[in-house]
Amino acid sequence: MRSELFSAENLEKESAQPGLRLQNSKLLKAELNGEFMARVGSMVAYQGQVQFEALGSGGLGKFLKQKLTGEGVPLMKVSGHGDVFLAENAADIHLIDLEPGDGLSINGANVLAFDSTLNYDIKMVQGAGALSNAGLFNCVFTGYGRIAVTTKGTPVVLTVDQPTYVDPQAAICWSANLQTGYHRAEQMGLGTLLGRTTGERFTMSFAGQGFVVVQPSEEPPGGFAGAAHGQQQQGGILGNLLGN
Repeated sequence: MRSELFSAENLEKESAQPGLRLQNSKLLKAELNGEFMARVGSMVAYQGQVQFEALGSGGLGKFLKQKLTGEGVPLMKVSGHGDVFLAENAADIHLIDLEPGDGLSINGANVLAFDSTLNYDIKMVQGAGALSNAGLFNCVFTGYGRIAVTTKGTPVVLTVDQPTYVDPQAAICWSANLQTGYHRAEQMGLGTLLGRTTGERFTMSFAGQGFVVVQPSEEPPGGFAGAAHGQQQQGGILGNLLGN
């Protein structure tokens, strides 16, 4: 049988080392010899002896935080020996390697899979309030290991070495050590009072030393990772409890 479908670029990529790697820009391959964590429902194929175990949000504490904040990652533990392929609605997939001392703040909706050696928690986005892409809260990853994140389209990685401003609906992830806030981008005036707007009323601000990943697509607040149904207003005591 002959077809361009069977060209070398479409054949399964092999590696001698286990771990997460790209099969192509929209498909993640995990060469499994142990375990890793993945988004529930992201598996599209697997070979070998593989088990899948639902974990909710990764423990009781994270489960409760997810229920209270609307943020988190519905997880499954993938264990065994074999090859597992994952995807998320044909989104682009990118790999980030964290080392001790690193921290990554990321919208939970953009987490596809990560090494079980990584730690994560649900934290309030300081200063951003309801303007965050994920509402008031993001997932913060620390430790040593690899994480696969998704974007809609090819992103730009901005180096934060000067005041940086990003549409909160396009911000995917950023260095956890950055200081975040919000900035009024649109000037108030007669046109605003008459209902005319640029559509860029507020932006997230970033300061410090690090990076911000911005996708070429604006996700509306709410939905899976957002603080939907009025949950943006749960700052206060809840924010103080979860921000620790």
